[in-house]
Amino acid sequence: METPTARWRRLLPRTPGRWAAVGAALAVLVGGGTWSAVADDGSPAVQREDRMLRPGGVPIDTSYFTAGGSGKRPAVLIGHGFGGSKNDVRAQAEELAADGYAVLTWSARGFGKSGGAISLNDPDSEVKDVSGLIDWLAKRPEVELDKKGDPRVGLTGASYGGAVSLLAAGHDQRVDAIAPVITYWNLADALFPDGVFKKLWAGIFITTGGGCEKFEKRLCEMYERVAVSGKPDAAATKLLAERSPSAVADRIKVPSLLLQGQSDSLFPLGQADAMQKAISANGAPVSVDWISGGHDGGDNETPRVEGRVGAWFDRYLKEETGTDTGPTFRVTRTGGIDSTDGAALKRGASSDTYPGLRSGGREIPLGEGTKTFRNPAGSAPPAISAVPGVGGGLSQLSSLGVGLSLDFPGQFGRFESAPLATSVHVTGTPTARVTVKATEGRDAVLFGKVYDVSPDGRQQVLPSQLVAPYRITPDQQGKPIELALPAVDHEFDAGHRMRLVFSATDLGYASPAEPATYTVTADGPLTVPTAPAVKTAAAALPWWTWGLPAAALVIAAALLITARRRTATPAPDPKLADVPLQITGLSKKYAKSVDRYAVRELSFRVEKGQVLGLLGPNGAGKTTTLRMLMGLITPDEGEIRVFGQAIRPGAPVLSRVGAFVEGAGFLPHLSGRANLDLYWQATGRPAEDAYIDEALEIAGLGDALARAVRTYSQGMRQRLAIAQAMLGMPDLLILDEPTNGLDPPQIREMRDVMIRYAAGGRTVIVSSHLLSEVEQSCTHLVVMDRGRLVQAGPVAEITGSGDMILVTTAEEVSEPLAEKVASLPGIGSAVRLDDGRGLLVRLDGATTSRLVADLVRLDVPVTGVGPHRRLEDAFLTLISGGAA
Repeated sequence: METPTARWRRLLPRTPGRWAAVGAALAVLVGGGTWSAVADDGSPAVQREDRMLRPGGVPIDTSYFTAGGSGKRPAVLIGHGFGGSKNDVRAQAEELAADGYAVLTWSARGFGKSGGAISLNDPDSEVKDVSGLIDWLAKRPEVELDKKGDPRVGLTGASYGGAVSLLAAGHDQRVDAIAPVITYWNLADALFPDGVFKKLWAGIFITTGGGCEKFEKRLCEMYERVAVSGKPDAAATKLLAERSPSAVADRIKVPSLLLQGQSDSLFPLGQADAMQKAISANGAPVSVDWISGGHDGGDNETPRVEGRVGAWFDRYLKEETGTDTGPTFRVTRTGGIDSTDGAALKRGASSDTYPGLRSGGREIPLGEGTKTFRNPAGSAPPAISAVPGVGGGLSQLSSLGVGLSLDFPGQFGRFESAPLATSVHVTGTPTARVTVKATEGRDAVLFGKVYDVSPDGRQQVLPSQLVAPYRITPDQQGKPIELALPAVDHEFDAGHRMRLVFSATDLGYASPAEPATYTVTADGPLTVPTAPAVKTAAAALPWWTWGLPAAALVIAAALLITARRRTATPAPDPKLADVPLQITGLSKKYAKSVDRYAVRELSFRVEKGQVLGLLGPNGAGKTTTLRMLMGLITPDEGEIRVFGQAIRPGAPVLSRVGAFVEGAGFLPHLSGRANLDLYWQATGRPAEDAYIDEALEIAGLGDALARAVRTYSQGMRQRLAIAQAMLGMPDLLILDEPTNGLDPPQIREMRDVMIRYAAGGRTVIVSSHLLSEVEQSCTHLVVMDRGRLVQAGPVAEITGSGDMILVTTAEEVSEPLAEKVASLPGIGSAVRLDDGRGLLVRLDGATTSRLVADLVRLDVPVTGVGPHRRLEDAFLTLISGGAA
């Protein structure tokens, strides 16, 4: 797991590129060195020159990437995140260079091997350096020029690098396009929102930069002054605002792709909203993309983000007018967690126009009345929402409906809606009109949030773990004011309630040390934006309108070819006549590769009546194994025997195998029953051998069989596809990701289908990412990683037992600290992990929320907290154990 500093350094356009630091260190010379590599897919060799430049009088460590050919090409500058260096963006630079760009990366002042003090993108320092780098690019013979001294150039970068992209576009008219990622528009507004000091993130800024002495003296003095007082002053606000892109808002007039994180308490979505409004007002093309992750962690969608950035530059730097740059607005919507790798399950939603943060407002009545609560002396204990270094894990759990935020009794007031009659999808910033008063003429510092409350009221979820701070001065008190809540994209289900909470404290912010009493009165409904123009993409059914006829032609052609070219098949093994599957020494190399294996030396056995789960991370070789099992591709080594007979393309024993792989093709205008009849007829086998009624009974489609398939839901189509695979009641049924695109009730139905099918003595092999479903439906497991077998056996043997809470930490937990956690009220036990960097905690009355609060107060360096699912933990342990 990672520390908050490591998490910060990880938030870059392409984190896998960090391994490149080793190679870069070998080539760094003041006069420049050269490094080249050839991509596996045959793309041109990328040449790299490392050199120290002095664009603003300070030594700046740079790397320059080009690939192939002698023609002119546009240039791209890539900035790195705060606390990082040029090495962090090397992989993205290589890819853009291979795509026909001249790419320059650099370590900003105070980072990597560059000199100077950190000035937080000061126009006279870091921004001046960028202009000097553009000067250098203009002199390169391979760089395309718009005119002398003016190269065709774009800028991108994440966080710190994203901000300098915006600033460079405002200060240097030679910049032609930008694509900033998870960055800020106004740094003062980000660190001092509404005059409230964001103390934890500000502290991380300083420590990630290497300590106060690494910063420009004025910045260090400003931070220490504000950190001591707990309240930003006018000079501090002015200093940060002057170094922010908002200071040159009217001068940024280039095509801008703005990618902002939803899981981001540092630079929330409102920062990108302000960018969009200013830049579009200047007449420039602007697209906005809300990605799933952010500075609090989560999935930063690196491949998709980099693909969109590349398309943006293709359109506006290469001037390829046919390039699809994507919608004007896109948001990634999540629907749970992929148990295999912890990533959120995602679907995109988009609109041809940018909706802003308040489109389609819907009023949600709240309970009336006045709430009175106190700010405790010393503002402790504080409420908990996002915690830098932990927040990403909490945000992921919140998408699963696990609430981990904490408000202390007597320190907050709440207003609650009635149960929602229909679901409400909130996209943007909810607003509330309230009247606030504080005792003794003091400022009221409050933190507003909107919870999603379950129908029974026992579970509340804070979307993206976000709160909005407010400093309400005495002259604002006693009269209605409108307060904006955090901008989110979140669906409140029918039957749930919206709970508006104002708390006097929050762990991430500085609250007044003096005790005070606050009263808050709700003066109207909660208004939530629904962005009606934003439509979620439909679940993909890539060939259900045409796939059956095409599949029939492919099958017929394959049968014809294999009938003519069939090689000698090994004799059946009578000892294995009753064994559904035995795989021995199976290996398959990637195409055109002599030493890269998709599957390597794989061996396992499956018996009758088993439901076997085939597990492994992406790239483990699961699908390749299934394709060899079905005779679609031929192994390089080893053999597969089904009921004792060796598998070859067209082998007769395959008639005893049914398969569902990547969906099935159906004719939409025909009924479900007619589609199955047509499919069976295409096999040429007798109608009485189809056992359609038996397959349909197991699939449980009922009266829907008489309806046209175009009226089916995704879950019904999946079950119809399973029924198609079960036609003929094959002795071995193979299912590859049968629950893709299904909601939880549909997943449960699919689980029941598999169990019912195996109950008759037949065998099922299922490949799935949903570990919880595998654990409930499978009797045995085969775990693969990078083409090899990691472990095989009964589920119970692999998983063990015990329902626990897994706490991971940035540092090793001492035994005395573990004992202290174990002695907390409501904790049954706390056991250190084998490597010491975490605890397995058994709850005995305490809630997860209370555990998180206690861990924070005990200074446990928490990096993640989550349910200790037995199979998930076993799986991750096996996979990590197999890592090189």
